[in-house]
Amino acid sequence: MKKQSSPSNQIASNKKALHDFFLEEHFEAGIALQGWEVKSLRAGRIQLKDSYVLIKNGEVYLIGAIITPLASASSHIVPESQRSRKLLLHRNQIAKLIIATEREGYTVTAVNMYWKKSFVKVNIAIAKGKKEFDKRHTEKERDWNREKSRIMKAHK
Repeated sequence: MKKQSSPSNQIASNKKALHDFFLEEHFEAGIALQGWEVKSLRAGRIQLKDSYVLIKNGEVYLIGAIITPLASASSHIVPESQRSRKLLLHRNQIAKLIIATEREGYTVTAVNMYWKKSFVKVNIAIAKGKKEFDKRHTEKERDWNREKSRIMKAHK
């Protein structure tokens, strides 16, 4: 009998962040959501592609993440799909993020979103922008590793 795999706790991933940035230090942040947003996340209706993290007045916000409301969203609220959402971090983590973003070429970006028990968590990272030649080098390295694994598999 084949054992059933447990369902993935991953909600969404920002593949563009991996392509455009060198990710240096990761942080796990909670996120303040409304009820209809949690229901939409359970249905997988989120896009992190163009999202980024903004630090304002000592608070951290996720901006640009699109959570599409379900058709059955409550009738007494007006769902706003692209509102800024507060990220919940410790004071010392926020201080590290502030110091990192003050450096030239560094930013903070959302990498992925996942379930941890019944809570939604966002993996954010301090990121340094890649130049065009860095992106090409990464792609060449990935292709070479793929080709190398094919060769090794053929020789076994």
